[in-house]
Amino acid sequence: LACVKHFAAYGAPLAGRDYNTVDMSERQFREFYLPPYKAGVNAGALSVMTAFNEYDGVPATGNAYLLKDILKGEWNFQGFVVTDYTSINEMVHHGYARDDAEAGVKAVNAGVDMDLQGEVYFKYLIDLVDSGVVSMKTIDESVRRILDVKAKLGLFDNPYLYCDIARENEVVSNPEIQALAREVARKSMVLLKNEGCLPFDRGDRIAVIGELAASRRDLLGSWKAAGEWDDMNSILDAVKAYNGPANVIYAEGCRKMGADRSGFKAAMDAVGQADKVLMVIGEDWDWSGEAASRTDIGVPGVQSELLKLIASTGKPVAVVLLNGRPLVLEEENRDADAILEAWYPGTMGAEAVADIIFG
Repeated sequence: LACVKHFAAYGAPLAGRDYNTVDMSERQFREFYLPPYKAGVNAGALSVMTAFNEYDGVPATGNAYLLKDILKGEWNFQGFVVTDYTSINEMVHHGYARDDAEAGVKAVNAGVDMDLQGEVYFKYLIDLVDSGVVSMKTIDESVRRILDVKAKLGLFDNPYLYCDIARENEVVSNPEIQALAREVARKSMVLLKNEGCLPFDRGDRIAVIGELAASRRDLLGSWKAAGEWDDMNSILDAVKAYNGPANVIYAEGCRKMGADRSGFKAAMDAVGQADKVLMVIGEDWDWSGEAASRTDIGVPGVQSELLKLIASTGKPVAVVLLNGRPLVLEEENRDADAILEAWYPGTMGAEAVADIIFG
């Protein structure tokens, strides 16, 4: 089942702050923001998810103009509307409802059919219908839409249609799928700079520097869901596997955040023993994704300070970036001989980085 999300104008919050209000003319809204949603509906998507942001002063989850007038009215949408995670509850934080019960009234009467995770409908809808604030007709309409889609999916014939232990065992960590993940990771990376530094040669003595070099968790980024990292390799692991542990000297040097410079000396000692340097810098995995806006998009902590120190030795330095947003890299560009933008490359991301740095 395809879900079009997040309805609507989720990409235009004031000051670029997630969940903030959206304020624009209706002309711009209809000309530039609505067409992609409409294309999804026209293509046959049968669920639409509400956005966290406001539109014209009303949270999208309580916005009848968006859900009833445009989506179900003008576009004749036949599927159901589902909230984003707890977005009914969050209308209280928007100042649009006194409490969860009132938020539930506003959501269901605005055209929200399904409450995702917030338990507002579960806790309050029966009482709201009994008290007459929500009509049985409204409930019937939402139930009809949801059951109709479930029927189309075949869930009445088999409610666990897509849940299969044998399929899970076949798919999870499947070598063919891992190979594809590795290929996707390689193709998604961007070589921002290379002044005769890369590729490294097998057998080079390489100093690997940075907390992120030894991290598995960060490779998965913020939206790992139930993804596990215990069986993954770090970039350090992958470099050792390709180049031989004896040819790799690791020092953390500094953390990805904070001002602790106590590891600088160990990093410089490692660099002194090496032919070339691979430094992995960037952001914590939790600094990207929803509600993770930044006022300063420089590389955090003292990572760049350590990079400058290492560059002053004259050893060739390749930097690998792990981050979920564009970063200001003026200093890093001056100090590094090569920069590989790896983003958060996933379960086979470490191997993909090694593939690239060794050519």
